[in-house]
Amino acid sequence: MTATLESVFEQTLALYLVPIQHHLDDNSVSEILINGPEEVFVERGGKLELTDAKFAHEDHVFALAKNIAQYVGRVIDWESPLLDARLPNGSRVHITMPPVARKGICIAIRKFFREALTVEKLLGFGSMTPAAAEFLDAAVKIECNIVIAGGTGSGKTSLLNVMSSFIPDDQRIIVIEDSTELQLQKPHLLYYESRPPDRQGRGAVTIRNLFRSAMRMRPDRVVIGEVRSGEALDMIQAMVSGHKGSMSTTHASTPMETLSRLETLCLMGDVELPLWALRSQIAMALDVVVQQARFHDGSRKITHITEVLELADGQYQVRDLFTFKAEGKDEDGKILGRLEPTGRLPSFAEQIKLAGLRFPKEMLDAARARRAERDRRRASKTSEEA
Repeated sequence: MTATLESVFEQTLALYLVPIQHHLDDNSVSEILINGPEEVFVERGGKLELTDAKFAHEDHVFALAKNIAQYVGRVIDWESPLLDARLPNGSRVHITMPPVARKGICIAIRKFFREALTVEKLLGFGSMTPAAAEFLDAAVKIECNIVIAGGTGSGKTSLLNVMSSFIPDDQRIIVIEDSTELQLQKPHLLYYESRPPDRQGRGAVTIRNLFRSAMRMRPDRVVIGEVRSGEALDMIQAMVSGHKGSMSTTHASTPMETLSRLETLCLMGDVELPLWALRSQIAMALDVVVQQARFHDGSRKITHITEVLELADGQYQVRDLFTFKAEGKDEDGKILGRLEPTGRLPSFAEQIKLAGLRFPKEMLDAARARRAERDRRRASKTSEEA
């Protein structure tokens, strides 16, 4: 798309966005949900509220959907009723149309921070602690393979953006997504975006196709916006074959569930593997799962930082390094708590030391306290037996 043609599309699209433009400009709004012409919700502070925004009629919403599709060079109509796209400002859009959407045309717009989200901002939000940030920095720098897991709207993509800032500037990064969302602030980047088939079912370029292409483009790191299908197996096999430092996100509620989820996605591929072999590859490939959650008060926090261990009797084994400890609520209903180290150190602790990096003091203090408590219990048990 030429710059002039893109400008024309943007100007036309802006006309159809007028009923919700003030919400697009409002930095306190993180998501806009259009449920037909007369029902528009927005998300503020993690909570939904109905607005007085309305479109003139159903055709107005349909015209908006068509223009969004045109902007990204895709098709949305009664025969192709689903669309993933983006707005000129980078906001992610998903559209559903009848007959699959019985209430009428529905459009979900996920906004992103205009300013790059940083570690400092996440610390200010209470999403993580300085100790957790320091540990994740070290894990990224020694090229751990990391998956960020969480539910819809839990902040996985935002956290992935922040964690990518830990990657050294001299590395070549290839980013693969269905629809461009990530905004990595790095000098050497290649962005790949998948493409759906045309009306004749031709020309599709999947995440799997792009991942295989990326392996031939001499990447230092591959960052996949989200694994949703058989591309999970390609990613796992690349990690096992020595391609370290990859990062991605997936939908799961716990670190253990993340491993089961990846297992299921791998089985959706066209390569048949015995279950024990697949589990072995997943356990060898992944180093760390970072679990993100959205709480009832609308806040988004890391709840677990967990190491993936070797299989034991064919079953996944994990070691929690940080866990979130809830402490109740304040007067405004905000959840109080803190992401604390468990006192366990990862099996790759020596790699961190050899790289000249430091463990957070909180992790070391917790490890000493854990050892002291263990020694005290052993001494007490020995005394009782005597």
